[in-house]
Amino acid sequence: MTVTEPALRYGQAGGRWVLFATVLGSGLTFLDATVVNIALPRIGTSLGAGTAGLQWTINGYTLSLAALILLGGSLGDRFGRRRIFTIGVAWFSIASLLCGLAPDIWTLIAARVLQGVGGALLAPGSLAILEASFHPDDRAKAIGAWSGLGGIAGALGPFLGGWLVEVASWRLVFLINVPLAAIVVLVALKHVPETRDPGAARQLDFTGAAMGALGLAGLSYGFTAWPSLGPGAPSVLIALAVGVAGIVAFVLVERRSPHPMLPLGVFASRQFTAANLVTFAVYAALGGVFFLVVLNLQVVGGFSPVAAGSAMLPVTALMLLLSARAGALGQRTGPRLPMTAGPLVCAVALVLLSRISASPSYLTEVLPAVVVLGLGLSLTVAPLTATALGALDDRYAGVASGANNAIARTAGLLAVAVLPLVAGIGGGSLTDPVALAPAYRTAMLVCAGMLAAGGVIAFAFVPGRPKPAAPSPVHVHCAVGAPPLHPAECREPTGR
Repeated sequence: MTVTEPALRYGQAGGRWVLFATVLGSGLTFLDATVVNIALPRIGTSLGAGTAGLQWTINGYTLSLAALILLGGSLGDRFGRRRIFTIGVAWFSIASLLCGLAPDIWTLIAARVLQGVGGALLAPGSLAILEASFHPDDRAKAIGAWSGLGGIAGALGPFLGGWLVEVASWRLVFLINVPLAAIVVLVALKHVPETRDPGAARQLDFTGAAMGALGLAGLSYGFTAWPSLGPGAPSVLIALAVGVAGIVAFVLVERRSPHPMLPLGVFASRQFTAANLVTFAVYAALGGVFFLVVLNLQVVGGFSPVAAGSAMLPVTALMLLLSARAGALGQRTGPRLPMTAGPLVCAVALVLLSRISASPSYLTEVLPAVVVLGLGLSLTVAPLTATALGALDDRYAGVASGANNAIARTAGLLAVAVLPLVAGIGGGSLTDPVALAPAYRTAMLVCAGMLAAGGVIAFAFVPGRPKPAAPSPVHVHCAVGAPPLHPAECREPTGR
């Protein structure tokens, strides 16, 4: 069925079930994004994998997730958001099982790529379901709760991964997804209402998805290989050229396609564009932070994997307590205030994190910075997500969610590829405390600068008072199979 007037309320049983399913489902991807890093050394030993194999264990998942997440949003709009969400959760579960049973590194990499495809199907659906199902008065609260509760999985990932690896096997970091996914599917089928865009394009933009994947693959490989091979290496130059060509081709395909998965006309909305620029800046910084902080605590600080993962738990606690309140604050005051102050507070936290010394005291050096980071993220994430999703009409919930997710994932992917190059982390430096310590400080300051830039963008371009969830005037051609963003602005093509 199609829900034309969202009526779920935040405090009622139906709303709680929907929130539970979407939080736990998206939490699978949040967990996976962090937990695997801790298991990499044991994976290498168990499967005899070298550096390249371990790199692609991470990159295979991230690339397929980032490249296909827009297509996942389009599929949800076309065939039903609950349907695609549950298919994605089941797909992710099967791929996780294959990862846990992989007999060699290349089988594991292939399964990781499949896992990313499942993540691309379920991730945009979780937010789109909330946006399309909850009453407008409760959407900010629901998204805030989703942000806080879903963040638990990401923050607990390093701790859980370290514990599972130490007490049992690296395979459990994948196998644990299977029973959790089964619960999500059962709850979604019983309690989540189906929503879709009745005017969604009948054809799917596979060409655009392929060009996006090619572009991201080329750029990520080129920047990753640059520190060790040098900028003049043929493989680096070819990869970067292919990456740029792929991104250009993606834009051209989306501009000309009668059924784009990312209608470029949506960026004529100032609010939508500003929110996604802030998203890119914030998540690029966070991609570097959550990769390097835990690594630095182990290599330079001498923390165990479990202790290093546990160091970030205050971020989880603060987001759990404050994200829903921050979402409500943004709804009352307008998103500009929290979206400006939040990234700036996070930038201060990263300056503090950059000052962590060798063998640091957790209570005096690490904890204060982590607390400040948690406060900044609590203030930022829910209003940022709600602003990006609320900038467009309800029937573009899948497009808005997919675009925002894709931009966040792409930012993190490129940051992890580019940041070591900018900070001077060369081959082998990640395990050398003498070389890693100064590069880590540089990386944290670079990430602080990106967060500050996000705050400035929000102050300059994000609305300062609450606005209704409606798009700004967008002038686009009304192609067959692709409904206009504003019907009154569209001239139907001849012969339609």
